[in-house]
Amino acid sequence: MPEVFVALGSNQGDPRRNVLQAMELLEKYSEHHLIRSSLWETQPVDCPPGSPAFVNAVVGIYPKEGETAKSLLQKLQLLEREFGRMAKKLLNEPRPLDLDLISYGDQVLSTRNLILPHPRAHLRSFVLKPLCEIAPDLILPGCVKSVSQSLKDLAPDDARRLNDS
Repeated sequence: MPEVFVALGSNQGDPRRNVLQAMELLEKYSEHHLIRSSLWETQPVDCPPGSPAFVNAVVGIYPKEGETAKSLLQKLQLLEREFGRMAKKLLNEPRPLDLDLISYGDQVLSTRNLILPHPRAHLRSFVLKPLCEIAPDLILPGCVKSVSQSLKDLAPDDARRLNDS
């Protein structure tokens, strides 16, 4: 199983293309081929009114020697900017690409710029549904339930898997 999991999301521009292109670019950060979930269309959560639907996915990365959670986070943030992400004006505003480091091995970390595992990953179906496809038995550090068990605990939603992911 990969050691690192990254959630991808987009709801600006061509979200499907943005996520697929970002997956291709994330390959260079992995020692082996990425493990990729399907693409999922989800309604925005805690976003400004009128925000468009998201395309979400999760990838598993096999980090290269010498990579750290902090160095990977810097690369993810640079990639977001390359896709046109600007500094936030509103919380959870539409964006061409959002990359969240969900977990990095068994690391538990809390700094100003990075919290591992992601503090809300186990509560978000738009993370858990794609993560469950590629790592259903994963137990995030600090959690007692697997990804698949956590997903079962959430209320049903209208997230749907997109065809030809």
